[in-house]
Amino acid sequence: MAKWEIIRIFSIYFSLTNMSCLGIIDVQKGVQNMSYTSIFDVIGPNMIGPSSSHTAGAVAIALMARKLFIRPAAPETSGTEGTEGTEGRQIARADFTLYGSFAKTYHGHGTDKALLGGIQGFTPDDIRIRDAFTIADRTGLAYSFTENHENLGYHPNTADILLTGTDGSRQFVRGVSIGGGRMKIVRINNIDVDFTGQYSTLIVRQKDTAGIVAHISSCLSEKNVNIAFMRLYREAKGETAYTIIESDQAIPPEIIDSIKSHDGIYETTVIQV
Repeated sequence: MAKWEIIRIFSIYFSLTNMSCLGIIDVQKGVQNMSYTSIFDVIGPNMIGPSSSHTAGAVAIALMARKLFIRPAAPETSGTEGTEGTEGRQIARADFTLYGSFAKTYHGHGTDKALLGGIQGFTPDDIRIRDAFTIADRTGLAYSFTENHENLGYHPNTADILLTGTDGSRQFVRGVSIGGGRMKIVRINNIDVDFTGQYSTLIVRQKDTAGIVAHISSCLSEKNVNIAFMRLYREAKGETAYTIIESDQAIPPEIIDSIKSHDGIYETTVIQV
């Protein structure tokens, strides 16, 4: 058994045997103030690597960046090695910039393998993550890792990913690993965003002009898609904007054509959970 697996088991045992409940009760004031934690937050996700934040979370960030970039028209084939989706742009190069604890420990915690594996389409429990560098070299995926120790105001588990396609197109994504194998995307290109990928997500890049949000909502209503969260982010007035919609049900892929019928829509991506 690997050393990190033994440490992980003892950490779980300690956590479970030293908590009378997963909450806090203020007995003196007679007030019950419960702060619940999922048992999965204690045990952690099913994954390859020693750290849910530094490996599983890193995989999730890179995998989302990949999905945002290639925008496949159909689900990707499970178990396929390499960087190509079913359709869409192909990834030729991935440049990673790491901040905070990511920058300090990425070699030891396998964050570099996790990020490179996620870009290649590997999930957190995929054993190929261990060979992510070898597979990338074999498939011709170029990559680089840069440590940034200067921008100290960022979340300590932050990674910037700049993807370049075989067609020369580029996309920048900033992601943050928030614990338990979970992550959130906080920036796409020049626009600050905030979504987790825990729901089926519709991402629309559009012109910031009147009527587009109403058009998108109408398209969703016609397909009986229930909106869990809807957020609008924009670069500046009248410039590029993103509408990000999260739903607790599958988003029909054919909705893309309906949304793109508006002249102000640039790109539409559906990511199913």
